[in-house]
Amino acid sequence: MSTDFKARRNKVRTALFDRCDALLVTNETNVTWLTGFSGDSTWLLLTETEEILISDFRYLIQLDEECPGVATCIRKSQVRIHEAAADLIRDRKIGRIGVESHALSFESFLQLNEALGDAEIVDTRWEIEEIRSVKDEGELQEIREAVHLAAKGFDYLKAILTPEITEVELAHELEHAMRRFGADGVAFPPIIAVGDRGALPHYRPGDLRIKDADTLLVDWGAQTRLRYKSDLTRTLVTGELTQRFEEIYNVVLAAQEAAIAAIRPGKSCAEVDAVARDYIAEQGFGEYFDHGLGHGFGLNIHEQPRFSKLSTQVLEAGMVVTVEPGIYVPGWGGIRIEDDVVVTSDGYEVLSAYVPKSLESSIIHGLNTPR
Repeated sequence: MSTDFKARRNKVRTALFDRCDALLVTNETNVTWLTGFSGDSTWLLLTETEEILISDFRYLIQLDEECPGVATCIRKSQVRIHEAAADLIRDRKIGRIGVESHALSFESFLQLNEALGDAEIVDTRWEIEEIRSVKDEGELQEIREAVHLAAKGFDYLKAILTPEITEVELAHELEHAMRRFGADGVAFPPIIAVGDRGALPHYRPGDLRIKDADTLLVDWGAQTRLRYKSDLTRTLVTGELTQRFEEIYNVVLAAQEAAIAAIRPGKSCAEVDAVARDYIAEQGFGEYFDHGLGHGFGLNIHEQPRFSKLSTQVLEAGMVVTVEPGIYVPGWGGIRIEDDVVVTSDGYEVLSAYVPKSLESSIIHGLNTPR
C-alpha cells in the first residue's frame, strides 16, 4: 500500500493547529497512521514544521526502516517518555500543546502536566480518530483485502464442519486458515456460538459441539499485514430449520438490507440506526436488539463513526462501517447478520456482498446433527 503519511500529518495540522501550536500524539494507532511505525511505547510530537518520534533503544533500527524522513528522539533508559516529550516541548517554547487525554492514564497526564510547566494543555481527545474515519484509497484497498481473506476463511470453516467439532476448535481452524491465505491474523478473537450461546453477542467459544444444537453464529474478521481489519457475521443452520429461526432470520435480514440502503453521505448515523431498529420493533422483537447497529473500523476494529440511537455523527464518503442488526432471545439463541460497507460519493458499496447471506445460503445441507 502506497501511503502519503506527510499528507495525513498536514491534514491533522490543518484541522487542529488553530487551537494549539503543537500536538503530542500518544495513541499508538494514531502514531502508526501518521508515520507508518508499527511498534509501541512511542509518541509523536507534531509541530508546524517538525515531526519527531519519541521512542527508546529497542526501536532504533525499526524507526529508521519504517519512518524514513521522520526525526527521532531516542530517550535513555533512565529518562521516562513524558520527560523526554516535555524536554522537546520546552526546547521549542511551545505555548499550547494538544494532548490526547483519552490515550493517557491519569498518572501519565499528571506527570506530563507537571513536567510541562507553564505550557497550556489543549484537549484533543478523539479528534485524530475523527479524521481517520474517512479512509484514503490505500486504506480502502487494505480493507478490501481483509474482507477477501475473511471470506476465504469462512468458506474453509463451512467446508470442515462436522457434528463433533467444537466451537473453540472451529475458532482455531478459522484463524489458521486465514493466516495460510495470507492474513497477519484475526481482526479480533472469533465468536463461534452454538445454539443458545448465540444470544450472547460477545460470547467466547467453548466446548459445545456442532451437533449440540441446530444453529451456529460466526462473527469473525481478518487482519492484513498492514493491520487493517474486516468484521463480518453470519448465522448458519447446522441441523433442523425451524419456523422460528426462519421468521427471526428474515426479520434481521430485512432490517439489515433496509439500513444499508439508507446509507449515503449526509445521512446521520442515528437515522440509519433507526431504520433497522424501528423495523425490528415493528416485527415484535424490539426488546431483543439493544446494541448499536454498527461501527467504523480500519486499523482498529472499533472506530468512528458509530451507528446508535445517541449518535450525532453524519456519514461522509470514504467512511467504512459495519451494519450488524441482531435479535438475541435468552434460552433460544441469537441471529446476527453483519456486512462491511463503504460510504461512496452517492450512496454505498457493500464490500462483503459476495459472502452469501440469504436464508437458503445459511443452511448447511447434509450435515447430520442428531441429539
